[in-house]
Order: sequence, then C-alpha cells, then structure tokens
Amino acid sequence: MIDHIGLAVSDLERSRTFYAAALKPLGYALIGEPFENETGGRVVMFGVGGQPDFVIADGERPGEGNHVAFGVATRPEVDAFHAAALQAGGRDNGGPGLRPRYGANYYAAFVLDPDGFNIEAVCHAAE
Repeated sequence: MIDHIGLAVSDLERSRTFYAAALKPLGYALIGEPFENETGGRVVMFGVGGQPDFVIADGERPGEGNHVAFGVATRPEVDAFHAAALQAGGRDNGGPGLRPRYGANYYAAFVLDPDGFNIEAVCHAAE
C-alpha cells in the first residue's frame, strides 16, 4: 500500500497555494504548518481526514526530492525492506528508525533506487 507521495517544488509558497486550491474539491486540506525536514527544506503536508498522504517540500531540485512511501504494518517489515533494498543495489538514504518530527510513531527507512529516487517504507504502529 502506498502511504504517501512527496514532490520537490521550486517555490513552496506558490505550490502550497496551488495545491490547497486544486485539492480542496477532492477533500484535501493543509495539515499543520510548514516545518523543516532533515535536509533543511521546508515541508507542507496535505491529506483527507487529518492523515497526510501528499507532501511538497523545497530544498531539493524538482525531480530529485520526489519519493514514494510504502505503508507497512510492523517495524520489522521496515527493517527488512531496508536490508533487502540495500542487498538489491539500493543506496542508504536513512536507516530504520523513528522520525518524531513526522509523528510520534513514525518508524521509517529510506533508500535511493538505481535512478536516485527516494523510496521509503513506513510503519505508524506503536512498537
């Protein structure tokens, strides 16, 4: 299951305004205020019912910061994804662990695929 999709944008405020208007008829709303991510970029999250599933961020060139996050049920699945991806030739982009800035139980791992796209597995369960 895809958990969320993230896009790198060149102008965060312009894109925030655009997506807020364009996604409103689909039931999407801005979730929280922009915050800084690990790379120093600013992040804006949108979602339906308070669950973010579409994210935009600056700090990376459009195309480079795009990523797909796969939702999984357990933290060991995140660990297994990371190990398998590295074994298959992926490059580490953030080992398994909690990312509290994204949520109290946000346990994720990131790898870069052969083309450099950021692929994530995330578990939202508490332990």
